[in-house]
Amino acid sequence: MKALPFKNTRRIIIEPGEFYASRQAEVISTLLGSCVAACLFDPINRVFGMNHFLLAYRHQAHNTPIIESNEGRYGIYAMELLINEMMKLGANRLNLKAKCFGGGNVLKLREDGDNKKTIGDVNVLFIKEFLKKENIPMLSACLGGTIGRNVHFVGSDYSVFVKKIDSSQQQLLENEERRYWKKNIDEHEKSGGTAEFW
Repeated sequence: MKALPFKNTRRIIIEPGEFYASRQAEVISTLLGSCVAACLFDPINRVFGMNHFLLAYRHQAHNTPIIESNEGRYGIYAMELLINEMMKLGANRLNLKAKCFGGGNVLKLREDGDNKKTIGDVNVLFIKEFLKKENIPMLSACLGGTIGRNVHFVGSDYSVFVKKIDSSQQQLLENEERRYWKKNIDEHEKSGGTAEFW
């Protein structure tokens, strides 16, 4: 996570596995491929935040406490970590609203013809089901497809600006995603499990 000056405030850039919450009129930004970012806000208590998760679920449990691990990479933990941080800042879970982005099939892994769900597909299904179960309304979304997105969440009015990335950025994003998945598979196999990502 890094903070950069932006107009009269600052812009917080979050990476995969990270989240950020604030009561200030800041801008939270991230770059998404198959990952999903949930932009949550409590308009009554003026708290907002964003996460960026790589996978909807863990494939195997570890005995590491969530806060000391990379659990932010996984949707279920990323959502709870963000919601808990927002509540510490004064948000009420009953007031939360969501805007969600990402889940693109940027690696075009479905082109093998067997029609399995991609990582992006699973992430999109997860965020929809999680929000429905938690009674958090999703006011808007730009999910799925085959493109990456730059997402900017504005804390002054909770608007979200989404820019589809160009072809040069798309290649960089594809290379980055391949590195994430290889790292995740390697970590999973070291822990004695087998992993299949599509």
